[in-house]
Amino acid sequence: MRMRKKKWVPAFLENETEYLISDLKDFNDERPLYIEIGMGMGDFITESAGMHPDIFYVGLEREETCVARAIRKAREARVDNFRVILDDAGKIEELCNENSVDLIYLHFSDPWPKKRNHKRRLTYPPFLKQYEKILKDEGILILKSDNQDFFNDSLTYFEGSAFKLLETDYDYYREGEPMTAYQAKFRDEGKAICYAKYQIHKV
Repeated sequence: MRMRKKKWVPAFLENETEYLISDLKDFNDERPLYIEIGMGMGDFITESAGMHPDIFYVGLEREETCVARAIRKAREARVDNFRVILDDAGKIEELCNENSVDLIYLHFSDPWPKKRNHKRRLTYPPFLKQYEKILKDEGILILKSDNQDFFNDSLTYFEGSAFKLLETDYDYYREGEPMTAYQAKFRDEGKAICYAKYQIHKV
């Protein structure tokens, strides 16, 4: 999610010591670890953290304004099982230990529609290799998108990986489940959401 940087953001992040972390190399919480890669402004992940205190949530996002707004939401909701990493998704393998993550969310990633840019897609095979390394055996990856071409291409990318497809839905909605800002917008517009759930098998 690209957005204009607000003037208050740099100082806010510079002084943030509770929610903003650099990586998960020293993560030692006993709760399951769920990561949202490209969390946007944090609507889904902060609400999820409030609903599920038995799970530890981490959002990865490269846009500073999105990170700052997500932290504000977490603080307002008083959730303590949530942290944010301000970094690029391409570095996810460097930010996490191997076999440490229980679930990865990929919500409404940039579809990069032009063929020459497909390698930037967060479901492209090199990214899947990184997810394979950081997920625990039988860990879960959940993909949501409003772009059916990107979604169908992604299903093809997964076919050559260690991920097993558990479920697909081309008109996804679950009552009471938190939504990203994009998902809420698309639902209001009557736009269908594509959904896929995968499980990794490392044996």
